[in-house]
Amino acid sequence: MAGPVRRTLSSAAATTPAPAAPITLPKTSESEQLLKIRHSMSHVMAMAVQKLFPKAQVTIGPWTETGFYYDFDNPDPFTEADLKAIKKEMGKIIGRKLPLERIEVSREEAQRRIEAQNEPYKLEILAGLQEPITLYTLGDQWWDLCAGPHVENTKELHPKAFELESVAGAYWRGDETKAQLQRIYGTAWETPDQLAEHKRRKEEALRRDHRRIGKDLDLFSIEDEAGAGLVFWHPRGARMRLLIEDFWRQAHFEGGYELLYTPHVADISLWKTSGHLDFYSESMFGPMEVDEREYQLKPMNCPFHVLTYASKLRSYRELPIRWAELGTVYRYERPGVMHGLMRVRGFTQDDAHVFCLPEQISDEILRILDLTERILSTFDFNTYEINLSTRPEKSIGEDAVWDLATKGLIEALDRKGWDYKVDEGGGAFYGPKIDLKIEDAIGRMWQCSTIQLDFNLPERFELDYIAADGSKQRPIMIHRAIFGSLERFYGIMTENYAGDYPFWLAPEQIRLLPVTDEVLPYAESVKQQLNAAGIRATTDRSGDRLGKLIRTGEQMKIPVLAVIGAKEAEQNAVSVRSRRDGDLGVIAVSDLLKGGQEANDNRQPGLSV
Repeated sequence: MAGPVRRTLSSAAATTPAPAAPITLPKTSESEQLLKIRHSMSHVMAMAVQKLFPKAQVTIGPWTETGFYYDFDNPDPFTEADLKAIKKEMGKIIGRKLPLERIEVSREEAQRRIEAQNEPYKLEILAGLQEPITLYTLGDQWWDLCAGPHVENTKELHPKAFELESVAGAYWRGDETKAQLQRIYGTAWETPDQLAEHKRRKEEALRRDHRRIGKDLDLFSIEDEAGAGLVFWHPRGARMRLLIEDFWRQAHFEGGYELLYTPHVADISLWKTSGHLDFYSESMFGPMEVDEREYQLKPMNCPFHVLTYASKLRSYRELPIRWAELGTVYRYERPGVMHGLMRVRGFTQDDAHVFCLPEQISDEILRILDLTERILSTFDFNTYEINLSTRPEKSIGEDAVWDLATKGLIEALDRKGWDYKVDEGGGAFYGPKIDLKIEDAIGRMWQCSTIQLDFNLPERFELDYIAADGSKQRPIMIHRAIFGSLERFYGIMTENYAGDYPFWLAPEQIRLLPVTDEVLPYAESVKQQLNAAGIRATTDRSGDRLGKLIRTGEQMKIPVLAVIGAKEAEQNAVSVRSRRDGDLGVIAVSDLLKGGQEANDNRQPGLSV
């Protein structure tokens, strides 16, 4: 079965509409022709670079989902002017209609060719290749080790459907101890219209960048003095985080879960038992010594939930047990990969673990899918791409248990009515899994939710329950996260809304704008009434002119601006301007209170008046 799940928002639920996308942009992995174009264009770029910069040495040049890149070792840094010159030279190469030919050579012949060019990186690449050794020539003037595929001739490359986008640093083989290279990123499409649409989407992505919005709206920061990858939530962002967490907790209580709170550190022996120290140590911070014992910051919450299960004897009558935790974990991320809230070193997982009987798998997975849909749709994520990953070659557990678990996942997806793609052999070594990606307002897919069955931890920790016949049996353990990481989800959500958060979620819902000092006492009394009703309202006491008050409120993306003059004070009312619905006119304070409470209670995108 294939294809993403589609859900259409009702007009009442819609918030920020997705910009119209008149042109479909396929990914490289979805189009054989696009793959050939981008792979070939990377070779054209490398040929152009070495024509203009003879001292530049090439390393690797693969395609990406939206383009291609090549890594170069060049004595001098590439500049914007250099990119323009490289692009111009690429146009000339394309115009010469050069053939791209695949050639098989012996390892000795490949080595002779490489040594003649004095390309040490190619020698290292060659050492890791299996025979037959293949290379692709571009005309009779340039070649590189490559498995392909490529177009047959550069005349298949449109001279106005590609762009060189940026230069970035990259380490050879991704190893910080090795040479620093320069990576030139490019994009290539079948038509100029596709390129134009790609550029439009990139500009829209920049406008929605959560790092800029976070600074502009004073939501969060990452302070270098405290260390990289550690998030500081400012009052406005913290208020939003609390709203998200409160909704998450309520949804889980209603979904049959109980909450856990577990420590941030544990004796290092726990991580030995769980296997993390053997298989995950590169992503863990170093241990600390306390009272002559070594303690380790937790990279995951799972072992703590396992210990909680093992704290007493369990009966089959207790199962399923559903436990959830907003647990903060700490993982070492390399400096070059951290990015705003999307990749940090300290983050909160919305972890949950279900301990169940084998025959309960399908029902429990269906419950998780229903809860996932409820939570994600509340934040206006309604289009999903779902993958079911099955048993890999290297795995643990008996065939019968794997078959039962995989069948349970399939049954749950079928009962849910969701289409999905099967990734044969893509499961974890400890069990099959379901991964869910969400689509944002500009068509990007983000990996968030995951559901994983685990036969490993119950075995490592010797978990059991007393079965109906009095025997001891292993429970099935299900790992589950919906947001994945609260920080990352917050970043994705911010970019989806472009900072125009729905009314129920906005950190500041209503800003009162008094026109004169004389109406300030009335404005304060209205604010107090709103705050007492659970509506987040403030008063702008700057004394600025009305035009500036409104502009400032709009820049901060406040959902509702309520103007107060002498007439409004006399009528016990306010003049309402809504970001969503425009000018709503003069509204009685009692109606404003009622509309704000209703919007909050129902988690609505706009004020109910």
